Amino acid sequence: MTEAHTDVLVVGAGPAGASAAWCVARAGWHVVLVEARAQVGVPMQCAEFLPAAPGRLVADDAGVQTTQVLGTSLPSGQVTRLAAPGRMIDRPRFDQALAARAVDAGAVLRTATRCVAVAEGGRRVVVRQNGGVSNWRCKLLIAADGPTSSVARRLGLPPLRTLHSRQYRVRLRHPLHETRVWLSAAFPGGYGWLFPRGEEANLGVGVERSSGVDLRAVLDDFHHGLCAIGLVDEAVLSRTGGRIPVGGLRSPVVHGRVLFAGDAAGLAHPVTGAGIAPAVHAGELAGDAAVRFLAGEAQALRDYAGELEDCYGSALRHACARREAMLEAWREGRFDDAAARRGWVVFPEYFAA
Repeated sequence: MTEAHTDVLVVGAGPAGASAAWCVARAGWHVVLVEARAQVGVPMQCAEFLPAAPGRLVADDAGVQTTQVLGTSLPSGQVTRLAAPGRMIDRPRFDQALAARAVDAGAVLRTATRCVAVAEGGRRVVVRQNGGVSNWRCKLLIAADGPTSSVARRLGLPPLRTLHSRQYRVRLRHPLHETRVWLSAAFPGGYGWLFPRGEEANLGVGVERSSGVDLRAVLDDFHHGLCAIGLVDEAVLSRTGGRIPVGGLRSPVVHGRVLFAGDAAGLAHPVTGAGIAPAVHAGELAGDAAVRFLAGEAQALRDYAGELEDCYGSALRHACARREAMLEAWREGRFDDAAARRGWVVFPEYFAA
């Protein structure tokens, strides 16, 4: 087994990992960014909608369509349209642009490289690449490897609670200038969506894992229903799916010399599933904390955990409570418009005490 050294090892080259690696590299420290997939961002496992966020997160060639309105269909069939500006993106291009920015700053990117062991509190990591095994010594490890984090698993940490999602790429029969969401008893603990991207759209559903529903059958029924009302074509252009963390912040978010970021830290919104902007932000916070720690600030890792709590903790706990209330209504057969409005973020009932 070969052995190598780096100041910071980042596992996962998604928005959080690439942002963390960029911050470390631009400060002049040696950072290696490893990605299990052969190509960053591929296959895509995302609805590709980015709600409006401060700052410029999207490279010009990664944007697909801008929307200003979210249409929400309630269980009764009533549709409410409210302002919700955002942008549909090409997620592979988005991720690749962030990874390229990190490489341009000096980060070393290694794709098709899997983490297979973590030891010494994150200071020794074993990875497998091209059939060979390497032993990396690092001063800090940043785990940005998604909701089913292999780093967390190797450390023996409990898995995050997740929602299952499945998505089709379909053609629109007519231009669609808004994002659409369906709240229904058919989607326990989640929702259905239709997000436009030019002449095509991402059509998907997410459901609570413990509900026992057949996710593929639910998506097919939803798809056929939208075909019947003339929104989309029957042909499925591509398929994808994945898991979304819905249990709030990981505890602990710092474990020894390991910092969790993005979905690996549980930062996706438990109700909407939105997680791209928080991932970029958390990655930058983790990278900055790593730089401070390497410069001798012993409290930097503790400060990182505190910053995530300050920025996201309260909102995530509220979202978890709202999602749990929606699930309870579903289990008791009373998932009506009132329950949906209390559980969905665009309605004032969601924010009521």
